[in-house]
Amino acid sequence: MKQLLIVFLFLPLLVFSQSDFEKAQQFFQAGKWQESQEIFEKIVKTEPSNINVLEKLGDIAGHLKNWDAALMYYGKLKKIKPSEADFYFKYGGVLGMKALEVNKFRAFGMIDEIKSSFEKAIQLDPKHIEARWALIELYLKLPGIAGGSESKALKYSNELMQLSPVDGYLSRGHIEEYFNRYKNAEQQYKKAINVGNSKKAYLKLANLYKNKMNQQEKASAILETLKNSNSIPKKNI
Repeated sequence: MKQLLIVFLFLPLLVFSQSDFEKAQQFFQAGKWQESQEIFEKIVKTEPSNINVLEKLGDIAGHLKNWDAALMYYGKLKKIKPSEADFYFKYGGVLGMKALEVNKFRAFGMIDEIKSSFEKAIQLDPKHIEARWALIELYLKLPGIAGGSESKALKYSNELMQLSPVDGYLSRGHIEEYFNRYKNAEQQYKKAINVGNSKKAYLKLANLYKNKMNQQEKASAILETLKNSNSIPKKNI
């Protein structure tokens, strides 16, 4: 009887909390960051270790470009659940965004932690595709003196090829395009289309034709093919 009484007394609070979460989630999905944030912050005051709420608050802070707040939330998540690869990936991504906005000296000091965060995500989840993409981008954009390296970017592109041929060809095309090897990039994007028929591959190829190779007609033809194709899986669109 005593246990039933406790459940009865706390049931309205549980329902209220669930209702709040659902409302905040609806705002989140609609991109109403401020409204969603206010409710999630109210929830986290009574549930400071709620992983779902903390992650949403970190995501919102990221959308609002409040990098310090996002790092705080993702940092807490790493401590609460250190086995979750995505928390390290998101932490590294936000730290990378912050590095773009500080002076070069401070940014240089962040590089090791950014890399180690993505590497930790891969260690925890050997099939983590996004972390490999992030490392490719990092090694392409870093100057050589700070560790930038095409060969290191290619290493992760090769790993992507084993996990997902579409991502493998897309990443190789991205590397070729970055170094202005446009004909090589064109071939890689075409391979990505042939292997996966993904929307992203079509758009990358069209963008290459339009903005890098000055071939507007080819760009238009690719976009028209994409528009009229009924065979492209919805998950890739």
